[in-house]
Amino acid sequence: MSETALAISDPATPPLLGPDDPSVWTIERPAGPAPVLVVCDHASNAVPAALDTLGLNEEALSRHIAWDIGAAQLTRALTARLDAPGVLCGYSRLVVDCNRHPDDPTAFREESDGQLVPGNVGLSEREKERRLAAIFRPYHDQIERRLGLIRARGVVPALLAIHSFTPRLDGRDRPWHVGVLWDADPRIPVPLMERLGRVELCVGDNEPYSGRHPSDYTVDCHAERAGLPHVCLEIRQDLLTDPAGVTRWADVLAEALRPILDDPALYRMREPLGQPS
Repeated sequence: MSETALAISDPATPPLLGPDDPSVWTIERPAGPAPVLVVCDHASNAVPAALDTLGLNEEALSRHIAWDIGAAQLTRALTARLDAPGVLCGYSRLVVDCNRHPDDPTAFREESDGQLVPGNVGLSEREKERRLAAIFRPYHDQIERRLGLIRARGVVPALLAIHSFTPRLDGRDRPWHVGVLWDADPRIPVPLMERLGRVELCVGDNEPYSGRHPSDYTVDCHAERAGLPHVCLEIRQDLLTDPAGVTRWADVLAEALRPILDDPALYRMREPLGQPS
């Protein structure tokens, strides 16, 4: 079972979402007993009707520039295997990238991998705020709420962030099957890389993206600063193009993660990193 919800925008800004727009977030397995929250920032390529597809056609919105292809399906499959709740964002990263600080220029991309995004050109601060109020803040508030529900059980929660990456970018091939992104907390990523390496995978240690602060937002905001155990995973998109691929990767990741997540010693807080908000 999953839960969905539409956000109520800040009354100080014009409402962005209408009753026929998709939910801001979807919750998978809300009663999942595992002390783990799985999140997917780029699960959807949806655009609010008021933004008129940002001036992009269907082909452009189907590309990796608009979402992490296969990541939503993998997140759902992984929550089922771990019996853990999950939070999936309901809107395209091109509307607002929920894995970027709001002040980061890439939070509202005018261009992505050679594609102009007309609806993002010259955005006013008021329009940015409208998107933050309607989508970004409610999504992150929901992540914090779900972590709080785990804490209320007397457990320190772990956070898993699921992404996918295009096999080729800026003219370069990206050979990794899976990337493990992390910064200062090795508790999940180091043993996970070791276990994934046993099954003859090409595993990227902070490849093809870096998990070093300030390269991301969700993990920094909800886990690193709070001292929670965490990891961010990137799976190559051509490995997630059909249900069989999703099933295989959900099985691979669940098998590698279970011994790590089953260790009671994992669920302790580390000294927060004190990174700026």
